[in-house]
Amino acid sequence: MDQNNTPLYLDTSRPFAERADDLVARMTRDEKVQQMLHEASAVERLNVPRYNWWNEGLHGVARAGIATVFPQAIGMASTWNTDLIHEVATVISTEARAKHHDAVRSGRVGEHYYGLTLWSPNINIFRDPRWGRGQETYGEDTYLTARLAVNFIRGLQGDDPRYLKTAACAKHYAVHSGPEADRHHFNAEVNQKDLWETYLPAFEAAVREAQVESVMGAYNRTNGEPCCASITLLEDILRQRWNFSGHVVSDCWAIIDIYEHHRVTATPEEAAALAVKAGCDLNCGVTYAALVKALEQELIDEETIDRSVRRLMMTRMRLGMFDPPETVAYAQIPIEVNDCAEHQALALRTARESMVLLKNADGFLPLDKNIGTIAVIGPNADNVNVLLGNYHGTPSRPVTLLQGIKDKVEPQTQVLYARGCGIMGHDTSGYAEAIAIAEQADVVVFVGGLSQLLEGEEGQHESVPDGEASQGDRTKIELLPVQENLLRQLHATGRPVVLVLVNGSAIAVNWADANLPAVLEAWYPGQAGGTAVADVLFGDYNPGGRLPVTFYRSTDDLPDFSDYSMEKRTYRYFRGEPLYPFGHGLSYTTFAYDNLRLSASHIEAGEPVEVRVDVTNTGDRAGDEVVQLYLADVVASTRVPQRSLAGFARLALEPGQSVTVTFTITPQQYAMIDAAGRRVIEPGAFDVFVGGGQPGFASGQGRRFEVTGEGYEL
Repeated sequence: MDQNNTPLYLDTSRPFAERADDLVARMTRDEKVQQMLHEASAVERLNVPRYNWWNEGLHGVARAGIATVFPQAIGMASTWNTDLIHEVATVISTEARAKHHDAVRSGRVGEHYYGLTLWSPNINIFRDPRWGRGQETYGEDTYLTARLAVNFIRGLQGDDPRYLKTAACAKHYAVHSGPEADRHHFNAEVNQKDLWETYLPAFEAAVREAQVESVMGAYNRTNGEPCCASITLLEDILRQRWNFSGHVVSDCWAIIDIYEHHRVTATPEEAAALAVKAGCDLNCGVTYAALVKALEQELIDEETIDRSVRRLMMTRMRLGMFDPPETVAYAQIPIEVNDCAEHQALALRTARESMVLLKNADGFLPLDKNIGTIAVIGPNADNVNVLLGNYHGTPSRPVTLLQGIKDKVEPQTQVLYARGCGIMGHDTSGYAEAIAIAEQADVVVFVGGLSQLLEGEEGQHESVPDGEASQGDRTKIELLPVQENLLRQLHATGRPVVLVLVNGSAIAVNWADANLPAVLEAWYPGQAGGTAVADVLFGDYNPGGRLPVTFYRSTDDLPDFSDYSMEKRTYRYFRGEPLYPFGHGLSYTTFAYDNLRLSASHIEAGEPVEVRVDVTNTGDRAGDEVVQLYLADVVASTRVPQRSLAGFARLALEPGQSVTVTFTITPQQYAMIDAAGRRVIEPGAFDVFVGGGQPGFASGQGRRFEVTGEGYEL
């Protein structure tokens, strides 16, 4: 305590580390343990307010009343727009700050979901389309996921040199992507090559590049170790190899799993001690209350407890929670910014950019707003819930797809509506009404796909008929029969049918692709989804989204769901013919690629390669192109992906406009991961392709460069 009787931990002139040390030194053993639970108790004698660490911000501030609701994460990934993702995260953190300080001023200190530690983003790799929580991710590719994650985290955490705006959390670390029903006891077995080539890169980028403040451990075991008590993951890799300096939080009630389901330990005391010693600082749940007894049983020492509490206090201090509000710029954000007009406009822009036009035969779309009669049919046409996905806030003015279409067409256009059928099941009682209005229409828009009834988190669904889903995961990827049968009957009327998919994961719509003129992927598009879809259908917006996942043709194309080998998974290792490939997306205009050139055709191992290409809008409409660079190791000495995304850029081009796009391929990117998980550069040949999608699926140009010299490990 200084001469002014101010405790050191409250002295804003001192470094946060010193202040955290001082604060923890003043706490009793029981007070320390209480700070390690997500519902942290107040320490009134030290003026430490209670705090609830559990808050959600996946695609908007969630579960905290009215907030701006952006497209679900998989939809945001479809924008392939890193700057936009940063803008979205900036708005989310702004609204989180506004809500937090309004709650504090209202005397609601420590209220659940009104805090500043946001447990987002989910950067697991969406390796299998059956996984119900894949919708929360940025897709199946490590590079795309990493680039979006870094920008999202930076938007959440802000750019103040002293204070965090909010604390982001990279989850679920690591090797976690279903099955949901088994997550509390499942052991994800993964070889070192797949671990370092697929499952870890996005987390490494989040730590090394974005300095993410928090990492959440997964429920499962990885190669035998519970992720929330894994020395390998939490100490050896996260802290020692990547120099992570923030705090680790368990997934909710995952510490219970250590002794009840994984059965690695026999008691709560042993489980809590094991996790804390491995480096899991915060327990979402209650098991860490057993640390008091664990100390008495000498399963853990108090210094190890202190280490975790210091990390937690550091995060709270970096958020400005112990400093006068007037000294923290973020604390001045007023509640009025929540759900403001500017944020609503960004939600619409993001929804528009997330739309992926999968098929458009003979330029069938866009539709004419003056069309005589349009029939809007399907279980997702007039449903607010399917706009939202999971982990969502409450929109003030959501626009369903039916309403968006009604708002878009000319006054004289007649819009007819029938639900027709449900997402699943066998009820066909609505078919007759749907077919009747289709027969009166000039065009039919069928809005189907999936919903939270079928895909989501474990425990989200109580009953699903005929085994169509299991604890949030789908059992099959095909469009469910009740929808496809209705689609076939609508098609039989002779009226043209446009399929709009609302979903969080890939669906095999083979019949629709073969028989319908147009298919539009809308994902769970957020509060402005209906407006965005209508903008695309009627040509007020030219779609530019691209798929962040592969759309397979059949469930039979997929390996066993519980097999974590990447063989035959994602565009990098799938050797079959996809329905729609990763990176696919159409436009109402056309683009041409020309003059692809490399800085060198032969380089020494360890040198970068600069890639340039000219891209021209050759159509008669303005539009966005997503320029994609793929790299293939032609003569690698071990199994490597058939190709990997190594660069991308979303461009807005006017008709006839041409721009030169430049990428740099780094040594890190042309290195391979060997069987031991080492990143190795070796001499060889590499094919470069730059185009509007993958080679063989989109226009573009290719070149080859060779690496010479001695190989080495990075």
